[in-house]
Amino acid sequence: MAKIALMTGTVYGSALEVASQLQQRLVGLGHQAQLFYPAKLNEVRQFDADHWLIVTSTTGQGDIPDDLLPFFLQVNNEFPLLTGKSWGIVALGDSSYGDTFCGAGRQWRELLLQLNGNEIAEMLCIDATETLLPEQPSLAWLHQHYQHLTL
Repeated sequence: MAKIALMTGTVYGSALEVASQLQQRLVGLGHQAQLFYPAKLNEVRQFDADHWLIVTSTTGQGDIPDDLLPFFLQVNNEFPLLTGKSWGIVALGDSSYGDTFCGAGRQWRELLLQLNGNEIAEMLCIDATETLLPEQPSLAWLHQHYQHLTL
């Protein structure tokens, strides 16, 4: 099974709750999964994960939450290549904000694509105007794409 690092950013706690539930499910599937909150690049590197999973809400005008922004900036500045590793993103947002919907997830996706890792699945975008419990679509997405993830 895989060694998975989950990094999360939240404003009101929903993304952290989603990440916690995803971590529990991953462990239940036999993976070694660790949640980093707040995430620090040196700790994530020390864990030496095979896979990165970003779970983030979006704030402001498509911005990364304050508790995840320092990690994003560290990754952007230090540019740790993810060659041979995979990654995925669960983004929470509100479609009533138009073009900035799930903007934090889109920023993460752009950065991770540059780091040469393998995107395991299309980014999951959860719309708060349609989903009261973001854990449900997140767990379904995880089950579909992570059940057979290996080293």
